[in-house]
Amino acid sequence: MRLSEEGAEACIFCKIARHEVESHIVLEEDDSIAFLDKRPVFPGHTLLVTKAHYETLADLPTDIIGPLFSTAQLLATAVVEATRSDGSFVAINNRVSQSVPHLHVHIVPRRRGDGLRGFFWPRQPYKTEESALETQRAIRSAVERLRASKKLA
Repeated sequence: MRLSEEGAEACIFCKIARHEVESHIVLEEDDSIAFLDKRPVFPGHTLLVTKAHYETLADLPTDIIGPLFSTAQLLATAVVEATRSDGSFVAINNRVSQSVPHLHVHIVPRRRGDGLRGFFWPRQPYKTEESALETQRAIRSAVERLRASKKLA
């Protein structure tokens, strides 16, 4: 569902996309923006959101699906590289468990034996602003390296 201008005006993710709310942005594209989750499951947990307000995957116009998931693919690789993790968990909630009713893709770095089980996601804020900034810089740098090597779009 595409929200009215008033609804999008109040949405926190729309505000981040419009640069009205400060966030640790790691990547910005024409139709999407990615930033660190304020309460990550693990450091490096990144949210990829559409700039236009769509509530669920079913609401997303077909022409945005390809670019959004190409960006998700790039971020999944960059987050793993930047955090030196073993892999990633990529997920979308549609309404249920969707803390913000705006389509967003979670890219969560994973390590073998990290204790994450099922869909229980214990979350904690970054301990310091500097640790968030270090993570932001590492992911941005990984995105640039991957793009420069032409491995991912």
